[in-house]
Amino acid sequence: MKSRTIAITRGNHKSVSSEPKVWATSIERFANVLSLRNRALLETTRHEKPGSVTKLAEISERSKSNLSRTLKALSQFGIEKMKKGKRSVLLPHVPCEQVMPRLSLNSSQ
Repeated sequence: MKSRTIAITRGNHKSVSSEPKVWATSIERFANVLSLRNRALLETTRHEKPGSVTKLAEISERSKSNLSRTLKALSQFGIEKMKKGKRSVLLPHVPCEQVMPRLSLNSSQ
């Protein structure tokens, strides 16, 4: 992954549409982001369509600061998006129903 990033930065590699859009540094990190509790949060967000992060914190019974960190991690993987609503209120949004990881068995990739 590091060599690919450097090649893109130097202009030696151009991304194609079939390449992954989001990268994880380890399968463990990806697994932590998609924990059972976080998947339940994603489902709640999709079905309840909360009008703010504060409302989602109430529905999910999580502290707002903890929830904000979780939402940030999910958004780094493209699983959660934050849209601006009225008066710049952030609206949590789940743009997908499935995530399909692609894992190389080569430890150097």
